[in-house]
Amino acid sequence: MTARVRCAWAERSPLERDYHDCEWGAPEHDDGKLFEFLILEGAQAGLSWSTILRKRDAYRAAFDGFDPERIARYDAHKRAALLADPGIVRNRLKIEAAIDNARAFLAIRDQFGSFDAYLWRFVDGRPRHNAWRHPHEVPVRTAESDALSKDLQRRGFRFVGSVICYALMQAVGMVNDHTVDCFRWAELGGHR
Repeated sequence: MTARVRCAWAERSPLERDYHDCEWGAPEHDDGKLFEFLILEGAQAGLSWSTILRKRDAYRAAFDGFDPERIARYDAHKRAALLADPGIVRNRLKIEAAIDNARAFLAIRDQFGSFDAYLWRFVDGRPRHNAWRHPHEVPVRTAESDALSKDLQRRGFRFVGSVICYALMQAVGMVNDHTVDCFRWAELGGHR
């Protein structure tokens, strides 16, 4: 039996392999999951994604299952508890940004009917399938992530620079950046 070929980054740990095989790059349209990825990608800034994956369950617990309505109402007591929680990245700016982003997320949802409807407009509602042969070809930002970042910032979001936005787009399947030799590239709709 032939071993499955994966994107090189997915071979570093079982946690990264599972994330790669089951989530990364799969089109996501559930607002709750989109919000979770938005918060986690912001938390990842300056850190490795594997660090955030290891802390993901603790984030879910600390941030009430990523419920934006609850997060938007966090008070000083809850903020202090988050800063003291060793299971998450205890960075005041990132924690404050998550709370601000929950409020901004709710405003977008009210305006567009869903965050999904808002977000997927930046790729015309369907995944972009790239055909990268080598990991070094994969960009860290694009014109679409630049536009998304600028618009999110205009709407009051923080920790949403273009590189973070592109990582979000990759995670939620707005772009298929699996390399062409990876089994997930074709599974997610890539074709030669």
